[in-house]
Amino acid sequence: MRKYLFSAGFALLVAATSVSMTAYAPQAQASEIKYVVNDVPITTYDIQRRAAFLKLQKRKGDAGEEMIEQTLRLTEMKRLNIRISDKQVEDAYARFAGSNKLKPAQMDQILAQAGVTSNHFKDYIRAQMGWNQALSARFRAEQGGGGGTSEQDAVRRMLQQGGAKPSATEYMLQQVIFVVPASERGSIGKRKREADAMRGRFNGCEKTREFAKGLLDVTVRDLGRVLAPQLPPEWAEDIKKLKAGGATPVRETERGVEFIGICSAREVSDDKVAQMVFQAEGAGKGGNEQADELNKKYVAELRKVARIVTR
Repeated sequence: MRKYLFSAGFALLVAATSVSMTAYAPQAQASEIKYVVNDVPITTYDIQRRAAFLKLQKRKGDAGEEMIEQTLRLTEMKRLNIRISDKQVEDAYARFAGSNKLKPAQMDQILAQAGVTSNHFKDYIRAQMGWNQALSARFRAEQGGGGGTSEQDAVRRMLQQGGAKPSATEYMLQQVIFVVPASERGSIGKRKREADAMRGRFNGCEKTREFAKGLLDVTVRDLGRVLAPQLPPEWAEDIKKLKAGGATPVRETERGVEFIGICSAREVSDDKVAQMVFQAEGAGKGGNEQADELNKKYVAELRKVARIVTR
């Protein structure tokens, strides 16, 4: 379930790699508001772009309904304070173009000729990335609310199946944030250079706050102990490559620029690890179907309480 939820958006994007990129020239039409969803307007222009996207994917679907659902998801992301930065979207867009052996500028042209536009596709990417986070948070909440396997049950079932109690890497982590207010995003390049310089000096968590002294708007947070399966998905790959005393590459986020330092790393074996491993294995057996069901249920709940007006 965890793996599926975090990769689902990209699976949808990758599905487009197999579609024909034959371009057609869309006809320009006047744009009118067709729906208002939770005070957010959806225009006929938006719907036309989604219809073109469906055609490019050779996928059947109702473009208007898809835009309503995307707006519901974006509203929920906002409520949950899930923010996907422009850089995350641009990076995903560039990776998608690269997977098709294209440069982003070439991808821009193809999408424009197909009537989709790069902006519409990037909005889709942002919604998918954020929705995956919302789905994952919902799944974890439901698992923690009594619907999951308890630590003791997981250990008992593993031992009954002849398996040993599993182990996982336990990290002590420290997060360093160079804050960049939204009104000062133009200075992010300078802040990134400052963060890179501090990261270059990092060799453990003892002196991080000393290094931060004298630097403007730098926050150091001790994240405590985190097991490998619990690592934030956007940081997990970089963290797992490092040993104690290492630091991840600097990343641009909605807060500014930041990196994570590894204070310590050790292998542990306990009931909590067993619980997570058992649930992950169970997710591998029909996890996609489980995530699909959760997605449908979640969207249905949002639609039930939403204000949807048809013009």
